[in-house]
Amino acid sequence: MADPPGCCSTCATCLLCPYSCQWITAKKEKRKGLRTTKYDCSWFFLLFFVFLFTLVWLYFAIIILNDFHNFNEFIFRQRKLWLDWSLVLLIVTAVLISYSSVLLLLALCLQLCGQPLKLHWVHKILLILTALVVAAAFTGLGIKWPEEWKSVRISLQATGPFLHFGTVGGMTLLAWPLASFIYRTRSTGLKVFVLLVFWAAMIALYLAPLGITSPCIMEQNQLPPKPALVGHRGAPMLAPENTLMSLHKAVECDVQVFETDVMVSADGVPFLMHDEELTRTTNVRAVFPERAALNSTAFNWTDLQQLDAGSWFLESLSPGDRKEAAEQRIPSLEQVLEAAKQSNISIMFDLRPENHSDYQNFVNVTLGVILQSGIPLQQVLWLPDGFREDVKQQAPGVQHIYGRKRLENEEPGLHVNLPYQDMSPEEIRQYRQDNISVNLYVVNQPWLFSVLWCSGVSSVTTNACQVLKEMKHPIWLLPSSTYFMIWIVVDCVSFLIVIWAFVLMKKCSHRRRPAESETDVLLTKINSLMQE
Repeated sequence: MADPPGCCSTCATCLLCPYSCQWITAKKEKRKGLRTTKYDCSWFFLLFFVFLFTLVWLYFAIIILNDFHNFNEFIFRQRKLWLDWSLVLLIVTAVLISYSSVLLLLALCLQLCGQPLKLHWVHKILLILTALVVAAAFTGLGIKWPEEWKSVRISLQATGPFLHFGTVGGMTLLAWPLASFIYRTRSTGLKVFVLLVFWAAMIALYLAPLGITSPCIMEQNQLPPKPALVGHRGAPMLAPENTLMSLHKAVECDVQVFETDVMVSADGVPFLMHDEELTRTTNVRAVFPERAALNSTAFNWTDLQQLDAGSWFLESLSPGDRKEAAEQRIPSLEQVLEAAKQSNISIMFDLRPENHSDYQNFVNVTLGVILQSGIPLQQVLWLPDGFREDVKQQAPGVQHIYGRKRLENEEPGLHVNLPYQDMSPEEIRQYRQDNISVNLYVVNQPWLFSVLWCSGVSSVTTNACQVLKEMKHPIWLLPSSTYFMIWIVVDCVSFLIVIWAFVLMKKCSHRRRPAESETDVLLTKINSLMQE
């Protein structure tokens, strides 16, 4: 590596102190021997890799926030600790990306100023730890939630064009310190290798839009109607889930369907509950401590009515809603059907647990409550697959929702309910053309709702009805001609800036070399005179 040119003492101190933990003074002797070696360069490349690795994890962390309620429930089942772990995830990720970003920025500034890249051993250890933490996070994600990889693929349909523009901009800025490095280094092989990698990456980026597809690249007049909203257990961000209060809040959010889970008590009363145990959403530990670990169906209706199903949610409510939440009890299916009938809202539910030995009786009891309630049967959306033919015979007006894709030559008018990861935009469009209603779950983030809206989905199940209700149009919608024009302009501007960076840095290096040569000659002459 070439010797770095001098830099003012103040700048050198500000840059080298946090990066190298070395104090640089104005005396030139103090800087003697400081030079960037190949070993230092290898640590810089590791720093750049860790930064990119952490940046990719940041993207993943933002995307999986849509499904983080599943992670919270998983942790509760394992540790019996209820907490919004998304805050922990975001804080840890922010710390990691901030640390690697600051180090990389310091390194690039040092390179532009011609200072040595002497990374301190403490930073080296922390960089390795950062890489290990991120690798562990990716590994855990792949083992426990492999479907999240599908979520990331879907997210690229929403973010692909913007990721492309941002990456082109970042690589364009990187051209400046890269050009400085190219004209400072003496190794021809290293120069050629770095240039080849850089330009290969730039050409790939310039042509990347050829492989970018998104359902939101369309004309405004081609946009399908806004998907209907299905309240997942009501409005669980506004009220305790699976309660009458949650149903009323969902109605205020203009949801068309109240999605819930039904169980049957020991004495044959259908009631609303998602978990197999009552510990997460009630005070069963305080009321029945010796029976808290029992299955929800082991309690009779009199016992269930003694439980508080709302106080656990009080901390996240406004003072006006706390009193109402504290009064919430586990509602029976009969109560919910009456509320749905009065609010003119449909109800869709699972009947749990499916593997119970008395499941057929659960189906019959639940059907009996539905028929006696007087609710119009077209407002009841039946999800359970067990004994479906019996349900069709006893309540022919009930709408049947299938948790699978359609079969060949299946009758039209089918209703399907699937995870949003299981259907591509092409399949959604085809189902829409074939008059098949598609509901996808669970959709909480506006970016995901926008992609599914552009794809033409009929409805989505959501925890965030209050957020999606306010969306009047997708986050972005671009005609293909406009996107093509932006693509060409961004690539051309980037190319010109990169060329300018290399030309300018070459001129600066040529100006510096004659001055350095004259200084070397003068020092040689002075040294000869002193020896004489």
